[in-house]
Amino acid sequence: MQFDSVHLLLETLRAGGMVVITDDELDGEGSLLMAAEHTDAEAVNFMAMHARGLICLGLSEAHCKRLGLDLMVPHSRATHGMGFTCSIEAREGVSTGISAADRAHSIRVAIDPGSVAADIVQPGHVFPVQALPGGVMQRAGHAEAACDLARLAGFQAAATLVGILDERGDLARGETLQAFARHHALPICSIAELIHYRILHEGTIRRGGQYSLTTRHGEFSVLSFQDTYQGQLHLALVRGEIDREQPTLVRVQMMETLRDALGCDCQAASPQWNLDRSLAYIAAVGKGVLVLLAQRENPEAIIEQLWLHGAGLSRTPRFPQRTLGIGAQILRDVGVRRMQLMSAPVPYKAVSGFELEVVEFVPFTC
Repeated sequence: MQFDSVHLLLETLRAGGMVVITDDELDGEGSLLMAAEHTDAEAVNFMAMHARGLICLGLSEAHCKRLGLDLMVPHSRATHGMGFTCSIEAREGVSTGISAADRAHSIRVAIDPGSVAADIVQPGHVFPVQALPGGVMQRAGHAEAACDLARLAGFQAAATLVGILDERGDLARGETLQAFARHHALPICSIAELIHYRILHEGTIRRGGQYSLTTRHGEFSVLSFQDTYQGQLHLALVRGEIDREQPTLVRVQMMETLRDALGCDCQAASPQWNLDRSLAYIAAVGKGVLVLLAQRENPEAIIEQLWLHGAGLSRTPRFPQRTLGIGAQILRDVGVRRMQLMSAPVPYKAVSGFELEVVEFVPFTC
């Protein structure tokens, strides 16, 4: 599939135009987006007529806090990664709120640097989506890509975006997205390319110290990484020499109380990789990397784990598919390129933007 350069997308956005972004090179869904500062009634009408999806307003976390916008569903990031807030409307200057002119006005009010929570009302006809602070380097999502592109183009990190539907009303993918972009003379690019662009120009982690650690499974080299956006500390436990040309055994995970601290398995499911099993397997192979991502488990999540375990129920792993940025940056920093990923087979998106490739999934077997 042929994509345009990130540079062309930025030039188009600076000129007030629209661009198309897709989250996968082959079969990903796509969004039409533009800098929020250039959004007018004509642009909203074009999005409604031609893209036909839900028109959203991507905003930074800080911007949402300034407007008093809370997530629509508390802890929704832990399940599917989406950051929808309650819908909004401008308090003044609109009629029904649904017209293209009214929605454009509401967007202008929301992104005005002088606006505060009192200048908008809820609910409304504009749907804000809160992007994570690290953008696509933290989550390879459409809201993060839209805000990143607006910021890189010289605007505030705010973008109007809409999902693109095909003639049947299904999500447009692959060649259909390409045809949409060609028909409307719009540049198109993948989130993977945007990630790669940001790697070359920016980064969201900083390597700290390196330490030797003796575990019950032998000696590991531990590298610390500071998250420059959230201030969290992440660790990479490395065994052996990493060769970027050869596949490397890799495990990326967050810490869970029942699974990792207490070593509990759900009675209804087969045992899975946890911290201890992963370290043991890497030690047995003699080479590999375990990335331990910082996570602040909320009380509700721990109670849910306890309830499910007591009821003998399994649950879908909570590691978001798109939240790969921090772990991918760490793996790239320690020299990993080709991965034997210790995980059940899942479609990791945009990982190629970090110059990483999953050559094999390694599920846990007793």
